Amino acid sequence: MKIDLPLSIKDILDKFEKSHFEIYIVGGAVRDILMGRATNDWDFTTNATPEEILKVVPGGLYNNEFGTVFTPNPDNKERPHEITTFRKEEGYQDFRHPDKITWGKSLEEDLARREATISAMAMSPKYEIIDPYHGQEDLKNKIFRAVGDPNERYHEDALRMIRAIRISAQLGFTIEEKTLEAIKKNATLIGKIAKERVKEELFKLLKSPYPYEGMLLLRSSGLMQEILPELEKCFGVEQKSPGRHHIYNVGEHLLMSLKFCKAEDPLVRFATLIHDIGKPQTYKKLDSGTITFYNHEMVSMKIAEGLADRLRFSNKEKEKLITLVRWHQFTVDERQTNSAIRRFIKNVGIENIEDMLSLRVGDRLGGGARETSWRLEEFKRRLLEVQKEPFSIRDLKINGNDVMKTLKIKPGPKVGNILEKLFEKVISKEISNEKEGLLKILKSF
Repeated sequence: MKIDLPLSIKDILDKFEKSHFEIYIVGGAVRDILMGRATNDWDFTTNATPEEILKVVPGGLYNNEFGTVFTPNPDNKERPHEITTFRKEEGYQDFRHPDKITWGKSLEEDLARREATISAMAMSPKYEIIDPYHGQEDLKNKIFRAVGDPNERYHEDALRMIRAIRISAQLGFTIEEKTLEAIKKNATLIGKIAKERVKEELFKLLKSPYPYEGMLLLRSSGLMQEILPELEKCFGVEQKSPGRHHIYNVGEHLLMSLKFCKAEDPLVRFATLIHDIGKPQTYKKLDSGTITFYNHEMVSMKIAEGLADRLRFSNKEKEKLITLVRWHQFTVDERQTNSAIRRFIKNVGIENIEDMLSLRVGDRLGGGARETSWRLEEFKRRLLEVQKEPFSIRDLKINGNDVMKTLKIKPGPKVGNILEKLFEKVISKEISNEKEGLLKILKSF
């Protein structure tokens, strides 16, 4: 295999060799190299202490207890290179961080603390692969396997459980049986982890090439019940009734909707995943056999709001999530007036229209319907048309100064009233939103 390392990486390896220290590339970078994947995530391990590392690569930052020195990455300023002293870890009372860290004496000690065989490989400056846990074999067979006893690994750091699923979803791997059983056994420990970190891993999973398969793993592992119990409740809730297109229960439909959602934004994928999450609370089966979920979008919105708070979404993320879930049940009808379409655009926001349409496509395909329909295509066409129109008085091609100058009046309520009348004439198509025409009409007031 031909390996062509970036100059900055070769420079670090050369400097440590010249200083007579051991140095190895470790972690995801080695995995990516062996898989022929590009990487900007470079980690190193060395027998040099942090103080010695700083002498070899001056200008690094060392402000932690883990023996990690951060050095600039010229190819990715947001992700510095990490050079860490060989270390051993003991005690994990918070199920996340070691209680005691000591510097290790060998590479083998350092690799033994890593979470997965495919991450417990190292590459020497001579490009030799050190692989004590047969990570290359697992890469070849597309298997994610914990290093050593998986129960110990997940008691050391419970976040590793969702990370195992996320990495498997990113790579298209399956999780080895004993590793998966350990995740099932220890699933409740995920509650010990900061919600911000859980959300971060969840979004990485949703952004992966296989989010549907990842969510299946999340469910089969028991982690869905711990992280998204509201979603777990959707499975088994039937939807199929006379005259309805749904062929899956609510939970299955939501997973299938995620599978077919074309948006790449993990927030939009999450909204697609939970858009019907309020259906279990609104389920009703009529004597005719028809199943209804009246106002489920409102209940879903409230649940989405709670999830956003619990998973520590930013205010901007929360607002967008609530919007997509609240208005996903929009009507597509050729008889809709321009005013109705304008209300839809105002409710959703111009910036969210494409994402809402992506959710709708996922919703349709996830329910067994075709990707689109002539009504939906006509709705899209009219959306584009209506978006060209002004949405508020501020969108008019004239303003208050133009009104006062043309009519020679002073500032006051009368100026606003005139602009309002002009706006009404524009949206009713009586006049066009052109400055010359508006000024001409203005003179008749």
